[in-house]
Amino acid sequence: MRDRIEAIPGGSNGVQGDDLGIMASRSANAITSRLTRAIETGVFSDGDQLPPERQLAISLGTARSTIRKALDQLENRGLVVRRVGSGTFVNYAGPLQTPDADVADLISPLQLIEARFAVEPYMARLAAIHATGRDLDSFETVLQRIEACGADQDQFTHWDTQFHLQLARCSRNPLLYKVYEQINAVKAHAQWNRMKTVVLVPEKIAAYNLQHRAIFDALRARDTQAAWDAITAHLETARQDLIGAEGG
Repeated sequence: MRDRIEAIPGGSNGVQGDDLGIMASRSANAITSRLTRAIETGVFSDGDQLPPERQLAISLGTARSTIRKALDQLENRGLVVRRVGSGTFVNYAGPLQTPDADVADLISPLQLIEARFAVEPYMARLAAIHATGRDLDSFETVLQRIEACGADQDQFTHWDTQFHLQLARCSRNPLLYKVYEQINAVKAHAQWNRMKTVVLVPEKIAAYNLQHRAIFDALRARDTQAAWDAITAHLETARQDLIGAEGG
């Protein structure tokens, strides 16, 4: 049980450098998000008993009342069941898989970032190798458009979508391009529209654009490692910003 407590995202034990931002907020919503991720990723499996409230509070560095609110939220979502005198048990057998299920309804913003980590770095490496001069000229036009958006969240969102889609196009791999079209479809979902109002403040937009420029410069230089590193840094920034937004 102790090992699994320590494996909860954002727990106070075994903290790595990249986790420091995760621990910045310990609201009930933040704790709910972390416990949800622990359940979704198999730290706690279907039918497992969660640790007692006191242990969770110590591990996550928060009050028992906050843990109680988080467990209430998990119960309302159907992720756990509480049995009087026995404890709290996981009620999760995996994402709903039905033929007509909308994948956007099954994926959280953080899960989408995880999928992007699996796709975009290699996509950027291929783009540095295969992009034509015309591809890069079109890419630079998109970059200039996104840099001209200022603090306009809607315009930034539109051109950011085009930026990453152009990166997929530059890979010259039709399957990767189709995969990224699906990623963009998920990004257009309502939960992302809610997130952007929190995440896309002017200073964040400016920081993202510096990263966009670094990605493009690496492609123009045909530097595969720099392209990989730049997109990875960009995705890590996005991941940390989403964690902060969920915990706020």
